[in-house]
Amino acid sequence: MTTLCFIHGAGSTGEVFAAQRSAFPDAIVVQLPGHDRAGDARTIAEFADAVATDLDAADAREVVLCGSSMGGAIALELGLRAHPRVRALVLLGSGARLRVAPQLFEDLERDFGGAVRRLARMFFHAPTVDAIERAATMMERVGRERTIADFRACDAFDVRERLAELRLPVLAVTGAGDVLTPPKFATFIGERVAGARVEIVPEAGHLVMTEAPQVVNDLLAGFVASLDDARVKGHA
Repeated sequence: MTTLCFIHGAGSTGEVFAAQRSAFPDAIVVQLPGHDRAGDARTIAEFADAVATDLDAADAREVVLCGSSMGGAIALELGLRAHPRVRALVLLGSGARLRVAPQLFEDLERDFGGAVRRLARMFFHAPTVDAIERAATMMERVGRERTIADFRACDAFDVRERLAELRLPVLAVTGAGDVLTPPKFATFIGERVAGARVEIVPEAGHLVMTEAPQVVNDLLAGFVASLDDARVKGHA
């Protein structure tokens, strides 16, 4: 059986996948080290080690990794390692290079509360007061040090030259209004990974799975069904 595994992004927790938890109750929702979970990780590779341990503990045999932003980088890392439990990747508002503007680090150091609210506004195509406050409160709970460390891990991540090594089905989903990882990031994946599928979701921003949950859930369900169909045909 195919199991979805959701991996959250920088300064976040698994709560960003609330709509996906409801739609896919058998899914694994990872809490990364330092985010509502003990432990520490300072690089995408170290985060990937933690997720690999979780997959082994869950004994999930065929996993589709669904990573949001930094979580997508972690998914790519495990895909490039050809982890035996990983069947496919879904990248949600992510990319092969996640450069972070130096100004963001300065802002987070100087005025963390103000910076996370400005950042939270950028998460959405049509931000509401409630959505901004929820996202900002989540980052405040994760904390200044951890959030900055996450973004430094993102800034150091770059697998653009390795994408051709991927031998897994890939679905890259990005909101049309994503200003942090614009649609060109997903298009780049589509151009460099053989057979990769790209979906640009209208009227959605960086947290595409929260702003357009039904669209994303339908894409996930269809992607999993296509994997199952391919498996059946492969045994025919």
